[in-house]
Amino acid sequence: MNAYTTARIALPPQPTHPNRQVGFGSAPVQPLSFFAAGSEIYAQGEKAGAFYQIEFGAVRIYRLLADGRRQISAFHLAGETFGFEADTTHHFFAEAINATAVRTFRVAAGVDMSRQLLPLALKGLSRAQEHLLVLGCQNAIERVAAFLIDMADRQGGLRQVELPMSRMDIGDYLGLTIETVSRVFTKLKEKGVIRLVNLRCVEIVRQDALRDMSE
Repeated sequence: MNAYTTARIALPPQPTHPNRQVGFGSAPVQPLSFFAAGSEIYAQGEKAGAFYQIEFGAVRIYRLLADGRRQISAFHLAGETFGFEADTTHHFFAEAINATAVRTFRVAAGVDMSRQLLPLALKGLSRAQEHLLVLGCQNAIERVAAFLIDMADRQGGLRQVELPMSRMDIGDYLGLTIETVSRVFTKLKEKGVIRLVNLRCVEIVRQDALRDMSE
């Protein structure tokens, strides 16, 4: 996949996400930046030093492997924060999945924001560790089930889960082919565990059964 040039688009005002934090200590709140679907927010190798909060939309974090394959390491949804780095360089690409608005926060030199940022960084680390366990220990059905449970939990436990990402995105995140992802969705539907409302929305019919499959 080629990195896209950042595009700015004009969109109508969107409602504020209920979980969104307005500011981080003394870090100034920046105006919203708008990105069209597929637009690059930052690239691997670019200078880091800022972090980002999603007002609306969704973002994928990925790296291109030496053989040209894409490995998605994380998805971020409205109200979530991303872009943390251990050094001064980004190690992954960040790209808007759909029409997305983000706020950029830059920390002034000499300002200690560890108290505000540490919980967010630890939450991201915990999610990354859980993702590694999914990739290393679970079969295809278990991986997709764990993904759907995670997405439901992050959207407030709703029965109807919005999936802004494509089946190919899900495959690149779970280490599966797009054909395998599609087959698993069909199997879960046939078992009555989920209902496919459309390509971007899944209704969880039997949450306990889906959660059992994910463990």
